[in-house]
Amino acid sequence: MNNLHAEHNKKTGSTHQGYQNYTCPMHPEIKQNQPGNCPKCGMSLEPVAAPTNLTKVEYICPMHPQIIRDEPGNCPICGMVLEPQASETDEDNAELKDMTRRFWVSAALAIPVLISAMGAEFWPEQMAEIIDPRLRQWLEMVVATPVILWGGWIFYVRALQSVINRSLNMFTLIGLGVSVAWLYSVIAAVFPGIFPPSVFNEFGVVPVYFEAAAVITTLILLGQVLELRARSQTNAAIKLLLGLAPKTARLIRDDGSEEDIPIEHVKPGDRLRIRPGEKVPVDGIVIDGHSSVDESMVTGEPIPVSKRADDKLIGATINGTGSLVMEAQRVGSETLLAQIVHMVAEAQRSRAPIQRLVDIVSGYFVPAVIVIAIITFFVWNIWGPEPRLAHAVINAVAVLIIACPCALGLATPMSIMVGTGKGAMIGVLFKNAEALEILRKIDTLVVDKTGTLTEGKPRLVSVITSQEYDEATVLKLGASLERSSEHPLAQSIVEGAKERDVYFAEVKDFKSVTGKGVTGIVDGHEVAIGNARLLEDLAIEGDSLRDKAEKLRRDGQTAMFVAIDGKAAGILGVADPIKSSTPEAIETLHKEGVKIVMLTGDSRTTAEAVAKKLDIDDIVAEVLPEQKAEIVKKFQTEGRKVAMAGDGINDAPALAQAEVGIAMGTGTDVAMESAGVTLVKGDLRGIARARRLSRATMRNIRQNLFFAFIYNSLGVPLAAGVLYPVFGLLLSPIIAAAAMAFSSLSVVMNALRLKRVRL
Repeated sequence: MNNLHAEHNKKTGSTHQGYQNYTCPMHPEIKQNQPGNCPKCGMSLEPVAAPTNLTKVEYICPMHPQIIRDEPGNCPICGMVLEPQASETDEDNAELKDMTRRFWVSAALAIPVLISAMGAEFWPEQMAEIIDPRLRQWLEMVVATPVILWGGWIFYVRALQSVINRSLNMFTLIGLGVSVAWLYSVIAAVFPGIFPPSVFNEFGVVPVYFEAAAVITTLILLGQVLELRARSQTNAAIKLLLGLAPKTARLIRDDGSEEDIPIEHVKPGDRLRIRPGEKVPVDGIVIDGHSSVDESMVTGEPIPVSKRADDKLIGATINGTGSLVMEAQRVGSETLLAQIVHMVAEAQRSRAPIQRLVDIVSGYFVPAVIVIAIITFFVWNIWGPEPRLAHAVINAVAVLIIACPCALGLATPMSIMVGTGKGAMIGVLFKNAEALEILRKIDTLVVDKTGTLTEGKPRLVSVITSQEYDEATVLKLGASLERSSEHPLAQSIVEGAKERDVYFAEVKDFKSVTGKGVTGIVDGHEVAIGNARLLEDLAIEGDSLRDKAEKLRRDGQTAMFVAIDGKAAGILGVADPIKSSTPEAIETLHKEGVKIVMLTGDSRTTAEAVAKKLDIDDIVAEVLPEQKAEIVKKFQTEGRKVAMAGDGINDAPALAQAEVGIAMGTGTDVAMESAGVTLVKGDLRGIARARRLSRATMRNIRQNLFFAFIYNSLGVPLAAGVLYPVFGLLLSPIIAAAAMAFSSLSVVMNALRLKRVRL
C-alpha cells in the first residue's frame, strides 16, 4: 500500500505534497488539477480525496467519478458541478450556495409570472379588463427574462460545452428546451405580426409561455439544490474518516521535555506520548505503558484491544484509560487511515462493469430524445389542434425537459459511492467498483492458512532431536540460521530460542530456497532447515525422523527438519493458533453456499488436522508459492467463481488471478495492492459482510436503473402527447420539469438507503 501514493501521483500528475485532483463522477477517466466541467457530460468536476495530506480537498463529478480536479468546477462530460470528495472541514459547497441563491431569486420572480399566466388562462375576461393582454405579455417577459438568462445561465453554458465537446447530456436538453420556449415567447410578444391568424387567441395576442420557461428554470434549480444536498451525504464515509485524524501529537524530546506539535511535523522514529482519552496520532508501536485502545472506527470491531510494549498502534484510534509512549513508524500518507481514505476515494470513482450498459444507452439517448422532440413538433404542427404552432412548441419542450438522463447517469455511481463508504465503516475496503460488483457471485473461497485462517503468529512448541544431537545444539544452530529469514515460521523459531535463552551464532552463506527452506554455514557447520523436499534436494536421509514429524503434523503442528553437516539432526514443531473468528466465518460462508478450499505449503497431515477442526471442504497441501495461482486458475476452468484470501507476498499472484482477491489488512503491502478487497482487521467474517454489501449495492443499482429506465420510457411518450387523442391530456412542461428533478433526487435518496443496510 505504500506504493498507492506513487500510483496516484502517476495517474493524476501530482508531484508534490498537497496536490489536489478534480474528476467527473460520471467519467472517472477525466482528471485535471483545476476546477471545471467534464468535457463529455458537462457536469461540474468534484474534488477527490488525495493520499498525501488528510486536509486537502479534491473535487469529483457525481455522475463521472473519473473526473478529478483540485478546485471547484464543472464536469466536462455531463456539466454537473464537481463536489468535494473529501474535506476535513465542513466548508460550504460553493456550488450549492450559488444554486440556492439563483433558486430563491428565480422563485421570487417566477411566482408572479405564473400567477399572471394562470389568471389569463382561468379568468381571461377578468384579466383582460384589469390589464391589456399585450401589456401583460410584455410585463411577463420583463420579469421572466432575468430568471431564464441569469438563473438558468449556468445551464446554457454547460449545454454549449456539451455541443463543443460532442458529448450531449442532460444540460443539452434543458438548455434547448428552456431556450426554445423563451425565444418563441419573446418573438410572439415582440413580433406577433409574423404569425398566421390561426395562432392568435380571442384577445388578439399570440399565446406565450414565459411562465413555463421561468418555472421550469426554477424547478430545475430547486432539483439541483436538493440533489446537491443529498449527494453531499454520499461522501459521509470519507468525511467521517477524515474527521478522525488528530490535529496534534505530543512529542517527547531527547531531554525528556514534552511539546504538542502539529501532526504533519511528526517524523518516523519520534517518541510520542498518548494520554488517556487521546487519539493515537500516527501508526507505530508501543514502547512503554499499557492500555486498551478503541480501534472500531478503523476496523469495525467494537471491543477495545489491549496494548502493551511492542504492540502495533493505528493512527486515529482512541486510547483508553492508560498512558502509552509510542514510536512513530508511518506518518502522513503512509498511515493506515490515509491509505484507507485513498482506497475508498479510488473505489468511489471507479466504474462498475454494469456501468457499461448505462454508457451505451446514454450515448444514444440524448440524440434520440432530440429526434423525438423534432418529430413531436412537426406532428403537432401538422395534425394538432389550433393553435398548432403553440401546441407543437410546448409539447416539444415537454419532451426535451422530461427526458433528462441525469437519473440514468447517477444510478450506478451514487450506489457505488455509498456502498464503498459503508464498507470502509465496517473495516472492508474495496479497491474498485468491479470487486464490489463481482463479490456477490463468488461460490468458491480459496484461503491461505498462515495469517488468514490462523493468527499468523506461530509459536515454537516442540524440539525433537536424533540420537546424535542434543536439543540445545539443534535449536541454537537452527534458530541462528532462521534469524536471517523473514518467514513467519522462522521468526517464531527465533522468538522461541530467545525464550529458552539460546545463544545465537554467526551465519555465513545464507540462502533461501523458495517454498522449501533455508541453508547456510553456522558456527562452522553446514545447516539446513525446511521441509522434506529440502532434505530430498540435499540428498539427506531423514527416514528416522519422519514418523515423529507425522505425529506433530497430526497434532496440527508444522514440522521443520533440521540437518547438520549432511545429517538429519532434529525437528522443530511450530503451531499457529487458529483465529477465534475463523470458525464462525467459515460457518457463515457455508450457509451462503460458498465452498472453502485451504491452500497451504504445509504437509497434508498438518493441513488435514486444521481442516478437520474448521470443517473446511477441501485442502491443497504442500503447495509452492508459484503454484497457488495455477490452482486458482484450475478452479476457474471448472466454471467456478473464485475468491482468493491471503496475506503474504507469495499470495499476490493468486490474489491477482482470482475473480476477487481478498487481502488481510494485517499482511503485506504487496498482497493488499494485488487484491480487490482488503479486510482491515484480517478477520474472515469480513468476507461474509462484504458479500452481503455487494448484494445490497447491486440490488440498489438495479432499483435505480429500473426507475430511471421506466421513468424515461413512460415520460417521453406522455410528454409527446400520446394520451391526447384518447383522453385529451397533455403534459405541461412545468410538470415535466418537476418530474425530471424528482427522478434525479429519488435515485440519490435510494442510494443513501445503503448507509442503513444491516451487514
